[in-house]
Amino acid sequence: MRLPADSDMKILPPSVLALLLFCSGLPQTMAAEKPNIIIINIDDLGYADIGPFGSENETPNLDRMAKEGRKLNSHYAAPVCSPSRAALMTGCYPKRVLSIPHVLFPVSSVGLNPKEITIADLLKGQGYATACIGKWHLGDQPEFLPTRQGFDYYYGIPYSNDMGTIEDGAKNNADAPPPKPKPQKAKNNAITQDETGIRGPQQPPLALLKNETVIARVKAEEQFSLTQNYTTEAKKFIADNKDKSFFLYLPHSAVHFPLYPSREYMGKSSMGLLADWVREVDWSVGQILDQLRELNLTEKTLVVFTSDNGGSFRHGSVNAPLRGNKTETWEGGIRVCTIAWWPGKIPADTETDAITSMMDLLPTCAHLAGATLPLDHKIDGQNQWPVLSGNPATPPRDHFFYYRGHRMEAVRSGPWKLHLDKKKLFNLENDIGEKSDQYAAHPDIVSKLEKLALTMEDDLGLDGVGPGCRPLGRVSNPQPIISMDGAVREDLVGEQKMFP
Repeated sequence: MRLPADSDMKILPPSVLALLLFCSGLPQTMAAEKPNIIIINIDDLGYADIGPFGSENETPNLDRMAKEGRKLNSHYAAPVCSPSRAALMTGCYPKRVLSIPHVLFPVSSVGLNPKEITIADLLKGQGYATACIGKWHLGDQPEFLPTRQGFDYYYGIPYSNDMGTIEDGAKNNADAPPPKPKPQKAKNNAITQDETGIRGPQQPPLALLKNETVIARVKAEEQFSLTQNYTTEAKKFIADNKDKSFFLYLPHSAVHFPLYPSREYMGKSSMGLLADWVREVDWSVGQILDQLRELNLTEKTLVVFTSDNGGSFRHGSVNAPLRGNKTETWEGGIRVCTIAWWPGKIPADTETDAITSMMDLLPTCAHLAGATLPLDHKIDGQNQWPVLSGNPATPPRDHFFYYRGHRMEAVRSGPWKLHLDKKKLFNLENDIGEKSDQYAAHPDIVSKLEKLALTMEDDLGLDGVGPGCRPLGRVSNPQPIISMDGAVREDLVGEQKMFP
């Protein structure tokens, strides 16, 4: 049976709605209970950086999570941070809601438009308590912060942990000396900046925020404690809201460069700093799942563990057997290790090769919470609960467009993936590593995929900003959260006005 669109569900008689929910694999009581939802999003985690996806590094909590849950083997994010997070938040292809060439940087005049309907907006509208704890990276001006995007509570850093100053340790790993500043090539030492923010060594100090107040300047010492602090805050939020429905978005700074596992975990893996930090991430996941068990919340909580993009080879990640690296649209840059966990609802020790994506999380969570999708905002994602529950009453996603910034670089339909500019064709079902080019052997498949790509020409466009791309959020005079002299901008001041 094929379900009607979520927008039509509200007009159905209760008896029909109950039948449809049952047939989709969703028990009637689940919608009434409005399950808790936790999304744990790791930064730059490689496809094979954890045990369930092939790593030899010890990740016992993630191993158990996979044993008790379902691996999503073909889950797609984006090649880099900000676009991936935009897709997760809005249920759309990143280009539709955040049409930028790469990522956002400090002091950006643009960000995710507050007029977008985020997953937090939808769930908050259903009575959920909502929190974002960790790295945001969808705009650092107050207008773009999580507290303006549907979250009741925010604790974390506004962008990546490398977007700070050299003297604060933001440009070197925990076991390495700071890099020597390079001579400025720009005339008069001008700051390298456009509407997406400031790049390189001229970036201002990195701030730690609680809601819309600066509580610390993140130097090396604070980098060491980010994972544990995020975990402590997450556990407190869960405990405080255990008697109501809650949505926790936990986007870790780990394992993005610079690599700062806590001192307790440095050297623990004997495989390098990134593997050490992965072990600390595993500890954090264990803390969250153990708390759910202790509070008897396991049977009413969906937990999704994922990564915002593929891992970075130069920092120690492993994406095998996938080809490619972070920033690329080879599978290794955009396909991410993902686990869905919900004892009693998601079949244990299972996996699926169905195509899923970050943009599917919003419609899936909306479905579980009984929320109606917005009618005036196009959503590209699909409700994937049938795939997660192992009861596919509706067919899974059959195609996916690979965008890198403004440009579509590849398209997939079923097992076939066509790299448009490279003119290479691969069958991912039997060649997950994209090693055997089938372009010349299957001109019919090439033609089919080229025509599929062209269906987006009048929507998001194949290159540049297409007519279906919605306006960016924009401010006229962006300011650093903390200036170079340590002064906090006035509208984000807490107890301290200076963090030298």
